[in-house]
Amino acid sequence: MENLISLVNRLQRACTALGDHGEDSALPTLWDALPSIAVVGGQSSGKSSVLESIVGKDFLPRGSGIVTRRPLVLQLHRLDEGREYAEFGHLPRKRFTDFGAVRKEIADETDRETGRSKAISSVPIYLSIYSPNVVNLTLIDLPGLTKVAVEGQPESVVQDIENMVRSYVEKPNCIILAISPANQDLATSDAIKVSREVDPKGDRTFGVLTKIDLMDKGTDAVDILEGKAYKLQFPWIGVVNRSQQDINKNVDMIAARRREREYFSSTPEYKHLAHRMGSEHLGKVLSKHLESVIKSRIPGLQSLISKTIIELETELSRLGKPIATDAGGKLYMIMEICRIFDGIFKEHLDGVRSGGDKVYNVFDNQLPAALKRLQFDKQLSMENVRKLITEADGYQPHLIAPEQGYRRLIESSVVSIKGPADASVDAVHGILKDLVHKSISETMELKQYPSLRVEVSNAAVESLERMRDESKKATLQLVEMECSYLTVDFFRKLPQDIEKGGNPTHSIFDRYNDSYLRRIGSNVLSYVNMVCASLRNSIPKSIVYCQVREAKRSLLDHFFADLGKKEGKQLGKLLDEDPAVMQRRISLGKRLELYRAAQAEIDSVAWSK
Repeated sequence: MENLISLVNRLQRACTALGDHGEDSALPTLWDALPSIAVVGGQSSGKSSVLESIVGKDFLPRGSGIVTRRPLVLQLHRLDEGREYAEFGHLPRKRFTDFGAVRKEIADETDRETGRSKAISSVPIYLSIYSPNVVNLTLIDLPGLTKVAVEGQPESVVQDIENMVRSYVEKPNCIILAISPANQDLATSDAIKVSREVDPKGDRTFGVLTKIDLMDKGTDAVDILEGKAYKLQFPWIGVVNRSQQDINKNVDMIAARRREREYFSSTPEYKHLAHRMGSEHLGKVLSKHLESVIKSRIPGLQSLISKTIIELETELSRLGKPIATDAGGKLYMIMEICRIFDGIFKEHLDGVRSGGDKVYNVFDNQLPAALKRLQFDKQLSMENVRKLITEADGYQPHLIAPEQGYRRLIESSVVSIKGPADASVDAVHGILKDLVHKSISETMELKQYPSLRVEVSNAAVESLERMRDESKKATLQLVEMECSYLTVDFFRKLPQDIEKGGNPTHSIFDRYNDSYLRRIGSNVLSYVNMVCASLRNSIPKSIVYCQVREAKRSLLDHFFADLGKKEGKQLGKLLDEDPAVMQRRISLGKRLELYRAAQAEIDSVAWSK
């Protein structure tokens, strides 16, 4: 079982080293889950004397007012033999064999944290004492509860101390050692008042009664010690500390323990209780109880630690890697983030993620609908055909077939396809832009670097705009090609009709009759519809080739080229992570280190059992 208390000691030291003091924090806390014994009492309740009696050494600062101004985590380690010594958590390689020096170091370390203002701090001091005269035990000595601030302290110190004490004792894993003086009314005991509020059933409170030997003559503490005056789940334990005269005379602690045993065994009122009285018995009871509590908590601790490690790793993964310090590392980091973004963008286009199907919708619905709305039959109405045929003839009417009129009619109809073609290019450009912004928002690594996110977004959009301009040129050229060269075979295959040819028996004016013009309009409409059907297939090919394919292939090529010219300082500006995120990552890293160390410690003890 000694391994269990030692385990908690090591975990508590690790908590403090990595900034986990159990106080309110946005980080998960292991400290609060560890079983501990908090020593609670008012000023002048004999709290310090009880601790020194358990240890068997004078080592705590003494004086008037609030002496204990920081929690003191006192870890006792029993030695089979050898010389007693102490070690502080903040001085790990220094052994103290002079306990007067220990007392001075406690006072000095308190001042280092709080200054000489007599303020208090929740950051604990760790003190380990190794001795053949102690049991394996860990106690947390808290500042004494008080009702009045002394000179040099803010008025809030009274409430601050109570808040600190409560922050420890209200936790369900905390065992409360409530110190109360026997020469005062128990109803006014600060320790009992606090413990009653946080542990009303007394399930985790040990009552310790001090100064029994200083009670008025004719009075005794038997009712309290027998649990009649105030009942707790565990029996009350009485102790007799050294008097101030004994302290002044440096009475040996071993001799003081002997006198304490003699007092209880020789005093008639307490003789029947002597077997469970005294500081030695108190230490053994607390050690045994702490061992049993730790043992019962081990499975829950293992589960909590495993769960928290997963949560911490998940959040660290979400926050991303820390920024590299050298230029090469920064460049590599930026390139990797850009590749992740580029990969997400391609996944949208390839259907792995949503959005790419909208491009097909432009070709399958939007473009055909736009072409249909052109209504070529209205453009080739009788009036328009007559007008263009007549204008094309000029001063010399056509002799056989109105070829120039045909060309003008076809060109005026086909050129109107530029509108839907242009609109399709813009529609696909809009979709690609939306996918860029969507991909940027889905690239978690870009969220931590606002400047890089803006630069990548701008670079991607600029690339899309260049691709759009190239696509418009290529797509509109398809339409212009159809205007500039007509498919001769189409007209050669048309059935010959006397009205279409130049029957010399008809006058020139008869060739503009309605039937003739209708036939011209019908032929032009058939040709235009053929061209339209062809462009309906070739326009999407041009757009995909110039925009979609290029976006997949070289969306950030220009950005990468510019990136390679930047120096380390310029690269650093792109990686302008929020300082709060950087601090959060550091804190989470330390906390993860703590939990992994705790997991290893607990597993080693569990396996050894």
